[in-house]
Amino acid sequence: MEKQAETAGRARGGRGRRALVAAVMGCAVLGGALALWPWQRSAVRPPLAPAPGAQALTAVTAGVPAALPGLATLIGEREALLRTHPGDARSWAVLGAAYVEQGRRTADAGNYPRAEKALRTSLNVRPQKNAAALDGLAALANARRDFRTARAWGEASLKLDAGRWTAYPPLIDAYTGLGDYKAAKRTLDRLLELQGGAAVQGVAAAVYRDRGYREDAAAALSDAAAAAAQPAEQAAYLERAGQLAWERGDPAEALRLFQAAVRLDPDQRAAQAGQGRTLAALGRTTEALNAYRVALDKQPCPRYALELGELYESLGLAQAARVEYDLLRTRAAHDAAGGMDDELVLGIFEADHGDARTAVRRLRAEWQRQPGIEVADALGWALHRAGDDKQALKYATIATDRAHGGGVRSAPYSYHRGMIERGLDLTAPARRHLQEALRINPYFSPLAVPPARRALAALGEPPDEPVPTGTPGRDDEDGKAHRQPR
Repeated sequence: MEKQAETAGRARGGRGRRALVAAVMGCAVLGGALALWPWQRSAVRPPLAPAPGAQALTAVTAGVPAALPGLATLIGEREALLRTHPGDARSWAVLGAAYVEQGRRTADAGNYPRAEKALRTSLNVRPQKNAAALDGLAALANARRDFRTARAWGEASLKLDAGRWTAYPPLIDAYTGLGDYKAAKRTLDRLLELQGGAAVQGVAAAVYRDRGYREDAAAALSDAAAAAAQPAEQAAYLERAGQLAWERGDPAEALRLFQAAVRLDPDQRAAQAGQGRTLAALGRTTEALNAYRVALDKQPCPRYALELGELYESLGLAQAARVEYDLLRTRAAHDAAGGMDDELVLGIFEADHGDARTAVRRLRAEWQRQPGIEVADALGWALHRAGDDKQALKYATIATDRAHGGGVRSAPYSYHRGMIERGLDLTAPARRHLQEALRINPYFSPLAVPPARRALAALGEPPDEPVPTGTPGRDDEDGKAHRQPR
């Protein structure tokens, strides 16, 4: 290479060499000047990350999880703006959506009346073509577990602009809460035609999970986490992936995902409660209790209180369990004041730890309002606890049979159905469903797993039956028809 360069240099002659030297000297002088006068240099700086309020604005307008500090900043900015510009309909809608997200993330239903006021003000300021306010009201109704109202607002938004993809996720949540899984799938198919990206993959994962497509749900959440724009959004998808791993009976993988979520977003309390669930399954009880306490300290969700109370009860700590159950009742009363429907979790609690008849009454009313799979399972179990196994089986079947919409593979649902069938002396189905519960997730509940194992042992092994020979349905030489074993 050096010889080639030397030859080329000779070919160019002395004039070329002098020009090259002059160019090099010029560059050296210029470099020295730039080094001596840095204030005259136009430095190239990396782009700055968006401010927390701007990040939260992007998140709430797209309907994706936002970081709590950014939400607080966004709320403060919009409140200040609206004091001087009260006719800004878009800012009212943004403020309302931010309140909804803050209430959801902190489990503080006190945010919801403020959200409703802001969103309705937005509609009053701009009654026509205000899709942002309609989407916000649908999201608010979903957060309150008022799925009929959410469906009404969501369908109104879709009617206004069917090409606006952000109208679809709240409507899918509403259909799911009402048990209309065909409508949820139809709406998802349309959404997937309109839009891709992390938010849409997150929505798809929930639909796939409800239909029993666990692998598809896990793949969608993996894609969503990889494509997430902000740490809080990515953490939310990792938390849901952890929940999927827990549901399929893999506590070690679930714990890894929950821990990754908390590292990304220390305010991811659902992931901290998930750590409590998985650590208990792995026998790390002290760590499990601490994880639950951390989650409840910042997000006093009634479901977390119920889980922690049941963990205490499984350890023989009845007094500590009662403290958590009292917290559950207190938080449910607080939620009710904010317009939130906690009847499902209260019914679940009453069925196992209170008055089963009260549980049936609560859950029958809830079933009339919003007949989703969760409510069907809870009502069936409450009826069993109240002694009505015949009616209980009807609802347990709805929760576990694909023909009735119950595609999700759930260890608690299978356990409930198995115990109900055992009460009806349906030995073979009871054995099958109890085995299924322990196969899906052998750690599904610190209180329910031991009785599930005892019940399965009491049912014993299935009786040995001779394997049929010949062609089913034809008479054998003794004149008796062979039958397939049931």
